[in-house]
Amino acid sequence: MTAFATRYRTALIDGLEIAYREAGDPSAPTLVLLHGFPSSSHMFRGLIAELADEYHLIAPDHVGFGRSAAPATTEFDYGFERLTDVTLQLLDRLGLDRFALYVHDYGAPIGLRIAARHPERITALISQSGNAYTEGFTPFWEVLFQHAEDRATHEPAVRQLLTAEATRWQYTHGVPADRQDRISPDAWVLDQAYLDRPGNREVQLQLFWDYQFNLAEYPLFQEYFRTHRPPTLVTWGRGDEIFGPEGAEAYARDLPDAEIHLLDAGHFALETHGEEIAALIRDFLRRHR
Repeated sequence: MTAFATRYRTALIDGLEIAYREAGDPSAPTLVLLHGFPSSSHMFRGLIAELADEYHLIAPDHVGFGRSAAPATTEFDYGFERLTDVTLQLLDRLGLDRFALYVHDYGAPIGLRIAARHPERITALISQSGNAYTEGFTPFWEVLFQHAEDRATHEPAVRQLLTAEATRWQYTHGVPADRQDRISPDAWVLDQAYLDRPGNREVQLQLFWDYQFNLAEYPLFQEYFRTHRPPTLVTWGRGDEIFGPEGAEAYARDLPDAEIHLLDAGHFALETHGEEIAALIRDFLRRHR
């Protein structure tokens, strides 16, 4: 299987066009890939090509990201509960009753809501900087949590996270010098192009504010881990300054059998360690279908 076999499709969910990438044989075990901020399903382009010979892969763009609809904040209730609802409707539309979940960044509070509420549908979990514990929060989050308490005062500082410089930093921080040249500049240029669409900064500011409510779900996620013990693989950048490695290690508290790998990478570990992560996933999913 190659990257040329990926299909780029859309589905109409609640009147919104939701874009998604699909590859592999639909009769094979399914892996659903949920991206984070400020990216899109584009972050999985290499992983999809690598795994599509053995797995069926679905990677949607969240509302407000990538090629999916991005209505104004006055027309859509941007929040992680609503994004979860749209994602679940898409999976239902595609007839995906059983699947493994790969969550990254924003994909974690979306995917883990789905897993906790529908544990019978989840065959396995893979987390790449997909936080489920407060230990994972780094100083990066201080201004965001201040913004949650007082939007007017802290919005100017938070808007700096939407600049081209900040987007590039998300890809390059924590990456060793000998791996910097593996990061595709197209990745942050594309992300920034989507961020710069008219009205999209207001979308992102609303989601920044709404993120605070994800923390209230953490005890439910952790109870799901303890009760259902989903097979779990954690592949996390040791140098991630957004969700620190403590967030990876915390999974072992409720999932003692979790396979935790700290890589010499940053927040977008697939850019620099895609080959290693793909090999870990292939080995892991072969044992947990």
